[in-house]
Amino acid sequence: MGNPIFESYRREVIGKAKGNVLEIGFGSGCNTPYYKNIDVLYALEPSKELFEISKRNLKATSFPINHIKSPAEKISSPNDSFDTVVSTWCLCSVSNPQQVLREIYRVLKPGGLFVFIDHGKSNNQIVAILQNALTPLSRALAGGCHLNRDIEKLLRSSNFSIDAVKKFTLKGRPTIYMYKGIAVAKK
Repeated sequence: MGNPIFESYRREVIGKAKGNVLEIGFGSGCNTPYYKNIDVLYALEPSKELFEISKRNLKATSFPINHIKSPAEKISSPNDSFDTVVSTWCLCSVSNPQQVLREIYRVLKPGGLFVFIDHGKSNNQIVAILQNALTPLSRALAGGCHLNRDIEKLLRSSNFSIDAVKKFTLKGRPTIYMYKGIAVAKK
């Protein structure tokens, strides 16, 4: 997901983060340059090796970054800890997305924002059939990535109030159906 075609989407989603921020699936730190109005970034990345790689992207930050090694299904932070939780192309690959959303809701302060961009199940039935067929291969070769997860349905079945979800096909790539939006922790 480090492809330059995703850069404008990263900038837009990350630009909505504020205060104490938790980023789910921090990975190699590709989002770091786009954080502007935050106090502290908590980088949830269970892979120590991947977090080590990210350190080259962290040198020019104006805010502290704390590494959280726990998986997204069991975040090792207290309830009501964060103003914003960010997820960029992560819900497609976690093992239990419903549990991850419960954990995100738990660690967000009342009124806190969950800002996200992900890819998942297309609203085009023919493309959705192709996504279903390709998902086993994608899971094996792309870190557990499910091309066919209905991200909006997952969000709507959680406790969040959905502020906005924009759905669109990535130009020139019909099997990449995107979900971008904001959900609020109404507690």
